[in-house]
Parts: sequence; C-alpha cells; structure tokens
Amino acid sequence: MSDAHTGGATSNTIAGGIFFHAVVQGRDITVQLPPIITPALSGLPAPASAFTGRDKHVEQLLAELAPATGGPGGQRTVLVSVVAGLAGIGKTELAVQTATQALEQPGWFPGGVLFTDLAGYDPERRLLPERALEGLLRALAIPGEHIPNGLEDRQRLYRSVLATYARENRRILVVVDNASTTGQAGPLLPTDGITAALVTSRHTLDGLDARLHDLDTLDDAASTAVLDQALRHARGTDDTRFTDDAEAAARIARLCAGLPLALRIAAAILAAAPTRPAASLAIALQAEHTRLDKLARPDRAVRAAFDLSYQHLTPGQARLFRLLPLSPGPDLSTDATAHLIGTDPDRAEGLLQHLAEAHLIGAALDWGRWRMHDLVRLYADEHGRTHAIPDERDSARTRLFTHYQDTTQAAKTHLDPFPGPRAPHFPDRAAALKWLDAEHATLTATATAAPTLGHPATTTSLALCLAQYFEYRRYFDDWITLTTTALVICRELGDRHGEGAALNNLGLVLRQVGRFEEAIDAHTQDLVIFHELGHRHGEGTALNNLGSALQQVGRFEDAIDAHTQAADICRELSDRHGEGTALNNLGVALQQVGRFEDAIDAHTQAADICRELSDRHGESEALDNLGLALKRVRRFEEAVDAHNGSLVICRELSDRHGEGTTLGNLGLALQLVRRFEDAIDAHTQAADICRELSDRHGEGWALDNLGLALQRVRRFEEAIDAHGKAAAVFREVGERHREREALNNLGLALRRVRRFKEAVHAHTQAADIRRELGVHYHQAAAPTAWAITHAKRWLKRS
Repeated sequence: MSDAHTGGATSNTIAGGIFFHAVVQGRDITVQLPPIITPALSGLPAPASAFTGRDKHVEQLLAELAPATGGPGGQRTVLVSVVAGLAGIGKTELAVQTATQALEQPGWFPGGVLFTDLAGYDPERRLLPERALEGLLRALAIPGEHIPNGLEDRQRLYRSVLATYARENRRILVVVDNASTTGQAGPLLPTDGITAALVTSRHTLDGLDARLHDLDTLDDAASTAVLDQALRHARGTDDTRFTDDAEAAARIARLCAGLPLALRIAAAILAAAPTRPAASLAIALQAEHTRLDKLARPDRAVRAAFDLSYQHLTPGQARLFRLLPLSPGPDLSTDATAHLIGTDPDRAEGLLQHLAEAHLIGAALDWGRWRMHDLVRLYADEHGRTHAIPDERDSARTRLFTHYQDTTQAAKTHLDPFPGPRAPHFPDRAAALKWLDAEHATLTATATAAPTLGHPATTTSLALCLAQYFEYRRYFDDWITLTTTALVICRELGDRHGEGAALNNLGLVLRQVGRFEEAIDAHTQDLVIFHELGHRHGEGTALNNLGSALQQVGRFEDAIDAHTQAADICRELSDRHGEGTALNNLGVALQQVGRFEDAIDAHTQAADICRELSDRHGESEALDNLGLALKRVRRFEEAVDAHNGSLVICRELSDRHGEGTTLGNLGLALQLVRRFEDAIDAHTQAADICRELSDRHGEGWALDNLGLALQRVRRFEEAIDAHGKAAAVFREVGERHREREALNNLGLALRRVRRFKEAVHAHTQAADIRRELGVHYHQAAAPTAWAITHAKRWLKRS
C-alpha cells in the first residue's frame, strides 16, 4: 500500500489483501502488505461444559446477533448487546456460550470472532482502550508498524477494518468482556451497522446506545444441575455424589444463592476430595461467618471477585454498602435506607442507584425497594464490622429500627376500628395498609432478630402494633411467632402489663388457628394478671376474649357469663366500644344455646353502639351475626337486609375475609327467600374470595352451599361439581364432619341425574365417616341412613 500526498490531496493505493480505506490521514506512508493475510480471529475462550439455566438469555442474544434480513448489507436494529450483572454471576460464560453458538450458525459470522478481556475492575490488569485496540488490530492482521499511536487514529482504523470485512461478506463478531465504564468499552465497538458486538460488565453501561440485559442468579434446579455437571466433568460421569444426596445438593445450591462462580467453586472443592460426601460440604458452608472463606480455590474465590467491585465505590457508596446488611429483612425501601444512613431520601436513592448500576444490589419488583444477594450481604457485613466505628454502625441500626417502630405505630392508628386520632404519616387507611404490605416480611424479620441485637423493645413494640394487621391479612404464623417472642421478653423484664397484653394477643391468634384450649389458657392467665394489677379495662378485654374461646369448645354457658361480665365492666368504665364488642360476642353465645331473641337484642345493641362510634368494622360483624340470629326465628327478609348491610361495609373497608364470610351467610338467607340465582352468585363470590385468601375451610363451606343452591334451580351437573370439590377440600384440611355433609349432598345431586351407583358410593363414604367419628346422635345418623336406603331403592328400579 502506498499513500501519496500531492497538492493537498491524500490518496491510498493497496496491493493484495483487503483494502482498508482511510487508514492514516495526512502522512506519507508506503506499506507493502503480503498478498495473503491470516487474521487471528479465533481467540474465543472454550465454553464451560457445565452451563444451564440461561436458555432464555442465549435465545435473546442470538436473536440480536442474527444477520439482518434483506441481504448481507442490511442494517441491524440492535448493534450492540450489553450483559450486566454481579461479579461471578456468569456474564462472561453467557457471552462465550452465545458467541460459540452464533459462530456455528451458517453465514452468521464468516469472518470469525474478536475477543478481548478489558479486566476493567482489576487495577493491575486493566486495559486502556488504546491498548485494547492495539491487540484487536493485531488480531485483524494489521502489522504493528501500521498501527497508529493515538486512541482516535486507532479507533478509526479499527472501525474501518471491521466495516471492510463486513462489505466483503466476512462479518465479524466482537466480544468485549469485563468493561468497567462506557469510556473503556465504547471505542472498541463497531459502527458500520452490520458488525455485531457483545459486551459484559458489572455496571449497567447505559451510555453505549446498546440493548441492555441484566443477568440474575440461577434458580434452584439450574443451580443443582451446575453442581452435578461441573463435578462429573472434573471426575467423570461415575461421580454421582450430588445426585446421590439430592438434599445436600439443594442445601449447597441455596447456600451459594444461585451464584455460578460459587457453585463451580463448590463443585471444585468436592472434585479435589474424591471421598468427601456432599453432606460434609453442605455442613461446612452452613456457618455464615466462614462461608466466603470456604468458597475459594487457589485460582479463584468469591471474596476476591467481590473485592474488585467494592474497590470501585466512592466513600459514600461504600459506607451505604457496608450498612445495608443491618436490615434483617429480604429487601429495604429507599425511605428506610435514608434513616439507616441519616440522610434525605433523594440522596439515599442516588447512592442506591449507583450500587444497583454496579450490580452490588438489585432493584426489587416494586420500584423503591432494594435487595442484596446473600453472599454479597455476607461480604458487605464483613466490611461493615471492620468499619463499625467510622460508619457509626450501632447508631445506624438504632435509626433504622426506630423508623420501623414509629412508622408501624403510625400505620396502626389507621387500622384501629374505632374513631380516634390518625397519624399524619399516612393520608388514609389504604396508604397505611400498602406500606404494611410492602414491609411485612422486613418488619417480621426485624422483630424476630431484634432481641439478639440488643433491641428487645423493638420486638415488643412491633409485635403489639402488628397484631391488627396480622389478623386482617390472616398472617397467623407470623402473629404467633412474634407474640410468643414478645411474651418471653416481657417475662424476662418483669413487665406484667406487657405480659398481659402479649397473652391477650396470643390467645386471639391461637383461637384463629383452632388451638382453643391453649387460647383459653392464655386468656385465663391474661385475666389473672390484669386482675392483680387492678387494670379493669384489661380485665374486661380478657373476659370478652376468654368467652369467645370458650364458645369454640362448647362451653356456652361459661362463655355467656364471661361476655356478660365483660359488658358490665365496659359500662362501668364508659367504654362504649368494648361494650359493643362484648355484646356482639354475647349474642353469638346466646345463639348457641337457642336464646335467639336475646341474641337479636344483643346484636342490635352492638350494631347501634358501633354505628354511634363510627366503628364500621364492628358494625359489619354485628350486622352479619344479627342476620344469622334473624334466620333462626324465620325473619328471613330482615336477615337478608342485615347481611347486605354487613357486605356493604366489608367492601368499603376492603375486608376481603369479612366479605367472603358475609357473602356465604347472605347466600344462605337468599336461599330461604327463594332468590336462588342471587344465592348462587353470592356463594360463587364467597368461594372465589376464600380461594384468593387460601382459606380452604371457607372455600369448602362456600362450595357446598353453592351446590345446594344449584340443586334448587335444577343445575345438577354443576351442583355435583361443587359438592365434589367441597368434599375434596374438607378431606384435604381434615374437616371430616364437613366432608361427610358434602358427600351426602353430592349423593343427593347424583340421584337427581340418575347416577345411582355413584350416589350410593358417595352416601356410603359419608356413612363410613360417621362410623369412624363415632357420631351416633339421631340428627347425624338418620339422614345418612335415609339417603343410602333411598338411593338403593331407586337403583333397583333402574
């Protein structure tokens, strides 16, 4: 090639090889290239044998790398694809696997592949873009003496070469690995509209005008597959230690938290010790304080990979990174982060976004919440402990826990059913519930961990403040756990009042989960404590809740006595809300002993008091119970009105559980006034709500009643389906009495469509359950016997 400069004009002449136009501008150069140039376009690392769980990502990247339609010169929509993610997440491996598959596609990349590792996060190995361009140009067979010195000249030459290859139908794939910044990767990217490029980085490089892909951890199945594949590759297919002990493999996968680097290191540890069982490694990795030490091999380590990312943080970002593990929950909100580091939400969000762009944290599904990989959390916590004093770690934790306590207390004021001051932190009840729903897991984790962190008051405060929320959302397991923990703390501190309050809440939740005798014991202890303290209001509350628990074990007269005493104490204290609650519960107990007129009076008074106090939730419960009592004295239209009134309030309060219960009761009342289609609609809605809330008992009850309503309008096939599903639900939850009733109802529906053999089978199953349970009373035995006899008689006639 010769370059002649004459009269201000520059011309290039080339002999042999490929013509690279505008190689160098404005200089006199004479270059003789060999007639055949053999570029080094096969420098792609070998793909790993253990690769799984990334099929979707490979498919997406291949679609972006595919040649444009419309001929070889067609322009592509996506010129550059960038894969970003946490250190060790498998970005390089994904790029290599994708490039390998792309090269195998006929006609996609006949020019080969260029691969360069920029080592962007290693201060000792980091390549400047001009150095990287020199290596790429040499790989493209450009002799060293023809490679210019400056970044811009090298960039122009490099892009010119790539464009020429593309025009000559020798399209090249460029893979730029481990870039730390846009400035490091940008000069290496093609601009001809044909050449394709893949870039990997720990940061989201949104300045490259590229298609961005964020790589997440592997799921459990893919994680265990990587473990097994890597071990078999190292030791041969006969090494089945992971498949032989699936439980240990699953534990190791969880402890590695789906991070491919950690999984491969774990497999390498076992490969280096052929007789070591998988269970031994699972046990070794269990301890959090040594897990990162264990996940290391001489040539690689999880901690070392994280070190390179950590070193790129600014002081402010590094401090936040070290403090984030102080939150015990699975994620953290921007607002909570601001309290954690003692700043305003805007600055906190900026710091969080920087950490997210570095993939040291990730944005949760709901914007404004952030999560941290388990191994990164351990790494950050290690650094946090060594920087505890300069970071003011103890003060940061106190600020965070205080924020959770204060905000939960503020939310609680909006959940209180009776009138009173509402904290201005939330504009309304819906906003308070939204916050509690978002923070539920974090608040529960905080309350559980707080005692061991020197903050027992946080646990007792959260346990008491969350009680109404737990009841509303039916998070009974969390309610029991936190209340039991608070009870232990109060007893250790000698806090009798707190102990009584905890026992009260414990009794409430134990009753909700059917542990009635334990609930009675808790409320009895609660009553003794408040009597000793002379706390009349506490006594009244304990008596009222004790009465409700006594009802559940059939001690109705004792329950009536307890509720009556509770109502008397509330009148004595002018506690109208407590009086209304006690009267409503008294009415329920009165119904159980057949005193329906007295029950109607009690429920009516309760509804009036709640209406007077604007206690909409209490009014709803009283009206629903009133409807039940009215049905028992055949005042059916009034019952329908009462249930409808309750339903309106439930919907107003977004009380889905109350809505489902009320719809079921309304459906029964509607059947009694022969409004069967309306009843079917009510029971259907009730079943849907119970299914949504995972209330299996309520779903079974709604389905069985739905079947009865369907039978009344001769929709027998649908009724059979409903009763069959109801019986299955009751069988699943162990409600044998209810299962027997559903089976009998199923048999009746089957008879109506002349499916007599199936009817006999259903009634026989019901009779078997009756005998199994030892039910001998006439009301249960007689209908079952009649049903079987009746079905058999019809069977003979057919």
